Amino acid sequence: MDSASKTTSLQAATAAPDARPELAEATGTATAASDKKAPETKTERKPVRARQDEKFKIFSGTSNPVLAKDICDFLGMPLGQCYHTQFSDGEIYVQIQENVRGSDVFIVQPTCDPVAHNLVQLLLMIDALKRASARRITVVISYFGYARQDRKDKPRVPISSKLVADLLTTAGADRALIVDLHAPQIQGFFNIPVDHLFASPVLVDHFRKLNLPELTVISPDAGGVERARFFAKKMNAALAIVDKRRTDMNVAEVMHVIGDVNGRSCLIIDDIVDTAGTLVKTVSALLEAGARQVYACASHPVLSGPAIERISQSALTELVVTNTIPLSEAAQREPKIRVLSIAGLIARAIQSIHEETSVSRLFT
Repeated sequence: MDSASKTTSLQAATAAPDARPELAEATGTATAASDKKAPETKTERKPVRARQDEKFKIFSGTSNPVLAKDICDFLGMPLGQCYHTQFSDGEIYVQIQENVRGSDVFIVQPTCDPVAHNLVQLLLMIDALKRASARRITVVISYFGYARQDRKDKPRVPISSKLVADLLTTAGADRALIVDLHAPQIQGFFNIPVDHLFASPVLVDHFRKLNLPELTVISPDAGGVERARFFAKKMNAALAIVDKRRTDMNVAEVMHVIGDVNGRSCLIIDDIVDTAGTLVKTVSALLEAGARQVYACASHPVLSGPAIERISQSALTELVVTNTIPLSEAAQREPKIRVLSIAGLIARAIQSIHEETSVSRLFT
């Protein structure tokens, strides 16, 4: 470990000043001893909704520790202690710093930018927990990277979604909890149970409060019609589709609007906003067709490349996203972007999985 870098995760910073397991165990023993001498301090550390189940644990990688902390706060339980660092050549090192033998363990780790780093870190955490005799390991992937590569649409290209699903299973994951897959059929790539969550309850609740006049829900392409139809039904709104032709990777050309949007408020529904090229072209097409105002919402704010600049310069009224992916500093400063928390929805799903109750009831 002489060549390891000094970067650590949020959990490591709050868990123990030294990553060595013997010190971590010693610290835990000392804390337990002090609690017996002074029981009043134990009350101060008790979570809001303290859980008595010591075999129920949640850990986080470094891709979105704030979301993991919010999930734990909702459930009234501490975030599991895990140490993350890198060797000087970039090799990832992971150490679980508490006993997980026989535990039902959940790992919160979206595979967002840097995608390869976060994916490998997740695989290493799964392996560490498996070798530490965790009873069940559930990966909570609020954003599943490589989901856009779900078929062989060109010669000599990989089906990356299937490969990543196989990697997670081989590493030792027993279940997967994923938010808004780009293509729902990706669930079939997994040989383990997959619970597919939708961010729509959080987004629908927000737009109901806005009470937009004469609302039409817009699907930015044919592939998103089912998602938009569900949203329109919940909002009691009309539905329209934008015919989109993709000319190259991350390049889309909007052709025309299918449906009446003249004089109406429009709400574009999508799962991912990446470079925002499709989004701003859809906004322009709707306004040219006579739309009064245009809002947009998406589950995953990837927002790479020129996305922030495009959104800022567009005629879009507001883009509403969830915190499945942490926003960059530039995105946080952009007044047209609003972030809603999905922590409560994920927390309830995690609790349902742990207690072996229905997850689908969250969407009825």
